[in-house]
Amino acid sequence: MSSFNIIPAIDLQGGRCVRLRQGRAAEATTYSDDPVGMAQHWAAEGAQWLHVVDLDGAFQGRPAHREVIRRIVQAVKVPVELGGGLRSEADIEAALADGVRRVIVGTLAWEVPQLMEHLVDRFGDRLAVSLDARDGRVQVKGWTETTDLPAVDLARHADALGVRTIIYTDTATDGMLQGPNVGAVQKICHSVACDVIASGGIRSAEDLRALRALECPNLAGAIVGKALYEGRVSLRDLEQAS
Repeated sequence: MSSFNIIPAIDLQGGRCVRLRQGRAAEATTYSDDPVGMAQHWAAEGAQWLHVVDLDGAFQGRPAHREVIRRIVQAVKVPVELGGGLRSEADIEAALADGVRRVIVGTLAWEVPQLMEHLVDRFGDRLAVSLDARDGRVQVKGWTETTDLPAVDLARHADALGVRTIIYTDTATDGMLQGPNVGAVQKICHSVACDVIASGGIRSAEDLRALRALECPNLAGAIVGKALYEGRVSLRDLEQAS
């Protein structure tokens, strides 16, 4: 990403567009039974990217919404990035073949680090690493397991391998509407040279200004979910603040 983008999130669970509290599958709020229509809505509002997460895929360890994602990609002209359940090279290939612009791996980067160098070499900027952390420690498998690995260490390792984009989520703030963990975002940005996209807790234009005030040149965007779906802030307001 060459500019800062506000990226609406579309989280898929059971074929619906939902949001979770702190990534907990049992604490889901459904916002739409039509994820394709939601994607079209955000595109019409001016989104430059869409962030799609296959939540069922993340929890099950394999893609669960391929057909829905394929329809989303076909329905909008803006690029789509996809995460959740992509645990193999074949999964990545299939998503890209379906028209996804960028795939996001998380658990794979943690469990099979020796594969990451090959994936980065093969897919280049079409591959991003999702860095999900709680209290500074990496979480995997749909945030159901917390490792002993400091998030900063994994960020530096991914950066050293040539990963172009890291998506950093503070899972304690995700879906809570309490504001982003600005200090953690700054720490990650200062640890790497690659682009960083912040996710989790953004509720207002003021929150976005706080992130932008960090003046980290590699902070390339922010993913926003619940605040948009509940109408607490508009995509236009966020874009003006950025």
